[in-house]
Amino acid sequence: MKRLWMSVVTVLWAMLPVVAFAAPDADLWPDRQTHDDSNEAEIDHSPWQTILDHHLIVVSSGVTKFDYAGAKSSSRTQISGYLAAMQSVEIDGYSREQQMAFWINLYNAQTVAVVLDHYPVDSIRDINISPGWFSVGPWDKKLLLVEGRSLSLNDVEHRILRPIWQDPRIHYALNCASIGCPALMATAYDGSRIEEQLDKAALAFIRDERAVRVAEDGSEVEFSSLFDWYRSDFGKSDAAFSDHLARYAGLEFATWLSVHGDDLPISGYHYDWSLNDSGP
Repeated sequence: MKRLWMSVVTVLWAMLPVVAFAAPDADLWPDRQTHDDSNEAEIDHSPWQTILDHHLIVVSSGVTKFDYAGAKSSSRTQISGYLAAMQSVEIDGYSREQQMAFWINLYNAQTVAVVLDHYPVDSIRDINISPGWFSVGPWDKKLLLVEGRSLSLNDVEHRILRPIWQDPRIHYALNCASIGCPALMATAYDGSRIEEQLDKAALAFIRDERAVRVAEDGSEVEFSSLFDWYRSDFGKSDAAFSDHLARYAGLEFATWLSVHGDDLPISGYHYDWSLNDSGP
């Protein structure tokens, strides 16, 4: 019996990467639907912007890295202050645009904070603080408290942002502190120009090889695993998915999609979980 149990454990551990990164379903919390679009007040994200100005390094138009070492020594208190201020906001009373910017910035700032608390680390997946034997990473740990409810990063993404807004561009705005994910943008999200910012984030990712790699002979394409994990968010059919990509693609890839988009010749998926660290 002991030998059988050990065999079961071994098999489960071998399956861990697959289980841990199967995308959670978008599961709406109805109480988070409350909003007040008549409220024209704006939430101040300038402290988060200051942190980005000091520690975010733009590598290219679609790639950024974060100076975790510098932020850990000089800005951890400021990040904690920003997170505390955001958690004191009565977010139900704001407009939908302000709410969306609030949740995106809160997610990104908390992601940076959890990395700083465990830095140096090679990958966010190594921060195994989520409950459960086979959990990987920090995503299910209750790290936030908003309007009396404890929240994990997964709660923010899959119980609030994805089901309420049902906007695939959300995936380009959320940063998971990894090279393979959409870049942490240099500008804090702002409810007054959230549409423009989401389009910019989508364009930056889709036009980068982290998202799309077409074979030299044009016969096939390899996508970021993001498009595999959340395929239904981007379009359930190849044609719908291609239409989404074409809105943000460069001319060459858009032309390729016009030929192959109805039946995509996908060769595989890729993702780099290395920390998006500007250090050596």
